[in-house]
Amino acid sequence: MERKEKNEEEEEIICLESFFINDNYQLTTFTFGSQVLELLCLQSASTDFDLTGQLVWPGAMLLNNYLSKNAEMLQGCSIIELGSGVGVTGILCSRFCREIVLTDHNEEVLKILKKNIELHKSFGTSNSSNWMTAEKLEWGNSDQLNQILGSHLGGFDLILGADIYILIKKFVAQVMIEFMCLCSTSH
Repeated sequence: MERKEKNEEEEEIICLESFFINDNYQLTTFTFGSQVLELLCLQSASTDFDLTGQLVWPGAMLLNNYLSKNAEMLQGCSIIELGSGVGVTGILCSRFCREIVLTDHNEEVLKILKKNIELHKSFGTSNSSNWMTAEKLEWGNSDQLNQILGSHLGGFDLILGADIYILIKKFVAQVMIEFMCLCSTSH
């Protein structure tokens, strides 16, 4: 009897999760120098800290302004972006770099990130030699990291992240080691 009650309780929790997810995304225009991006994103923060990637934060705006003024540093690079959210930084970089992997840890955020990548590709504004993809990456998850590194044997020339944070201090050293593994050994 106790087992049945627990299963019913778990089902209730699962049903309530989707109630709190805000997916009222709006097509929003962002301008960075001469680059104009249109992306789906929320206009205000979600109630769940884990879904902060659904909107564009000030740090990404600052980073994108810098990158648009210094686009030559991205030319020919292989880039990984950590905590990509809706993809505003990675998609801007895709206009200049050789390849970019946009990552996030949240499945709901990955859904909108993938939609934005497809939207961007449909506009035909990416570099024709560009390769862009979204991958799940939870910091500290060796399997996910190894999968990404297995697909990019040369590593990455540049690691980007804006408005990212680490919740648990014990992962800081492990995450720093992972970041070093992501860097290209040829540079």
